[in-house]
Amino acid sequence: MYEEFYGLREKPFNKTPDPRFLYQSAKHAEALARLQLAVEDQDIVLLTGDIGSGKTTLSRALIDSLDGSHHPMLIINPRLSPSQLLRTVALRLGMDDLTRYRHGILEGINAKLYELFEAEKRPVIIIDEAQLIPGKATFEELRLLTNFQLDDRNLLALVLIGQTELRERIDRRPYRALRQRIGMQYHLGSLDVDETREYVKHRLLVAGRETPLFDEQALTALFEHSGGVPRLINIIAGNALVEGFGKGVETIGPEIIESVVKDR
Repeated sequence: MYEEFYGLREKPFNKTPDPRFLYQSAKHAEALARLQLAVEDQDIVLLTGDIGSGKTTLSRALIDSLDGSHHPMLIINPRLSPSQLLRTVALRLGMDDLTRYRHGILEGINAKLYELFEAEKRPVIIIDEAQLIPGKATFEELRLLTNFQLDDRNLLALVLIGQTELRERIDRRPYRALRQRIGMQYHLGSLDVDETREYVKHRLLVAGRETPLFDEQALTALFEHSGGVPRLINIIAGNALVEGFGKGVETIGPEIIESVVKDR
C-alpha cells in the first residue's frame, strides 16, 4: 500500500518473526550468542523476556544460524501433556511407527539420538512460549529427556524460551531438579532510546529504504510511547506509515506518532 510511496520493497514493521529484520542490539546479540553456545555444548538454556521483546524472532534467528550438522525441532504450541510431548519429539526426530507405551517411545528416542550422534548430527529441541507448558509433569519429562547422555557429552540441546513468569516458575522448589540442569540463562530487556532509533533504521534498511524516514523527534516519541518494546515499536511505526501515506507526508514527524497513539 505505502511501500512504493516510501521507497520500500516490503513492509518494514510486520509482526511476523522474520530473522532478517532482527536488530542485534547489545542485548539481542548477547542473547543469541548464549543460545548458540548452549546449542554447541548441547546444554539446557533458558531465555526469558517481557511480551514483545523479540524472543520469538531470536528463536528463528537461532535456527537460521545453525548449519547442517544440527537437527532443530521447534515446538511453538507447548500446551502438551507428558505423553504428547514425547510423541511430538519422537515425530520431529523422524520416528513414524510409535508404540502406545511411554517406555517404548523413550527407547526409540534414545536409539534415534544415538543414531544422530553417529551421523554427527546435533539434535536441538527449541520450545517457544514455554510458560504455556501446562504442568510440572511435562517439565519433568523434558528434564528426563536430557538424561540421554554419553560419558563425555549430552545427546541433545534444550532451549526454553518464554515470558518472565517462566523464570519465576522454574525458580520454585518443585522445579529444582530442572533448574539445576540449566547451564545458561538470559533475560531479554527492552531497547533504550538510542537502540530504538537504530532498530527503526535497521528495519527500514532491510525493507529497502536507506535514507531517514522518521525524523529525530518522531523517533523520540516512538520510544516514549513504546517503552522500547519491539512489538509496540512495530505497531506504532507501522500505523504511522499508513497514516503518513494517507496524508501524503514524505517524512514522519512526531505529530503522526502522537496521532496514531491517540487512536489506538
